[in-house]
Amino acid sequence: MKAISSRDNPLVKRLHALASSGRERRKLGETLLDGAHLVQAALERSCRLKGLVVSESGVRKAEIADLLGEVGQGLPCHVLPDTLFAHVSPVDTPSGVLAIIDLPAEKPLGTIVDNLVVLDGVQDPGNLGTILRTAAAAGVRHVLLAEGCAGAWSPRVLRAGMGAHFVLEVHERVDLAAWLPGFGGQVLATALSGDACSLYDLDLRAPVAWVFGGEGQGVSPAVLACATRHVLIPMPGAIESLNVGAAVAVCLFEQARQLGSR
Repeated sequence: MKAISSRDNPLVKRLHALASSGRERRKLGETLLDGAHLVQAALERSCRLKGLVVSESGVRKAEIADLLGEVGQGLPCHVLPDTLFAHVSPVDTPSGVLAIIDLPAEKPLGTIVDNLVVLDGVQDPGNLGTILRTAAAAGVRHVLLAEGCAGAWSPRVLRAGMGAHFVLEVHERVDLAAWLPGFGGQVLATALSGDACSLYDLDLRAPVAWVFGGEGQGVSPAVLACATRHVLIPMPGAIESLNVGAAVAVCLFEQARQLGSR
């Protein structure tokens, strides 16, 4: 491994840009994976790593040492002092290892006949990563993000997704109001409207496009108008709403329960 100790090093500047700027990630066509678990998940899905960067203390961690032993041959590897690693880390608590990968090429959005999750204005990276992880766990393969959502391939979203990105088809900057009317199944949007139906009164055994809105604002009127039905999650407690990540989990696993009962 090559040691780097200066903030003026080109690689350090590149890492800092990738960690902190969506514009730079798009410009460079790269992003960062943070943490040994996430890097391992990428390797298991045949994602090509372009380089590894570890902290001096990270080298002494068993899981990072094992990772270096597995992929270190032929892959650029660099070690940074802990303070410098913290400078390039995309998170507040550095894991000790970062991997550089290419951003995936955008794929055309064609016809989808399966269940999918549709997100409108979900801006919090932690929420978005949690939703992607939940969708993957529930067996959903497709996630559509409207303009205004957090960047799906930002390091913080990737870390919260815990490998979900590598088993999902994620489409960003989708014109939902234009695409949703062509979906062949139900379009169900969570909303506190007067005509909303209880989630538990619905037959969810056919394909569903699940539409969820952002934190605070909910689903935009243009997208809400595309819904074939509005859905609410009954809450007997003294709380009016759920975090969007929790709402996604409740809905997707209610559908999974119904599908499993056939």
